[in-house]
Amino acid sequence: MSFAGNLTELRKMHNYSQEELAEMIGVSRQTLSKYETGESLPDIERCKMLADVFAVSLDDLIAYEKTDDENMGLGIPPKGKHIFGMVKVGEKGQIVIPAKARKVFDIAPGDNLIVLGDEGQGIALIKEKGLLSLLNKATKINR
Repeated sequence: MSFAGNLTELRKMHNYSQEELAEMIGVSRQTLSKYETGESLPDIERCKMLADVFAVSLDDLIAYEKTDDENMGLGIPPKGKHIFGMVKVGEKGQIVIPAKARKVFDIAPGDNLIVLGDEGQGIALIKEKGLLSLLNKATKINR
C-alpha cells in the first residue's frame, strides 16, 4: 500500500474525519484530502506529526505493505509492535521463527531462548542474553 492508502486506512481505523485530522496536524481538510488521494505529499514534519498521531513508525506510515501471510489482515501495527505472520507447530513442538522476527530481534542460530507462558496471555520467547542482562541490572538496583 502507498502512503496515501496507509494514511486513509489509519484515519478510518482511528475514526477521525478528514477535518479532525487536518486540524491536528495544522493543514486544511482539502490538503489532507490531497494527501489521501496521492495528489500531493506532506513535508517530513507533517509526516512525523501523522506518525505520532497514529502511534506508528514513520517508516510504516510511508511504506507499510500488507501481505497475505503477514499481519493476518490487520492494519498497520503500533510503533514497536509486530505481527510476523503465522507458524505451524511441528510434530515434536518445533516452530520456525519468521526471518523478519529473527532480524528485528537479532536472533541467530545457536542463541538460547527462554519460553515463558501465561495461561491467559499466551507464550513469549525472550533471548537468554537479554533476560540475564535485565536480571543483573535489577539485582544491582536492589543492592
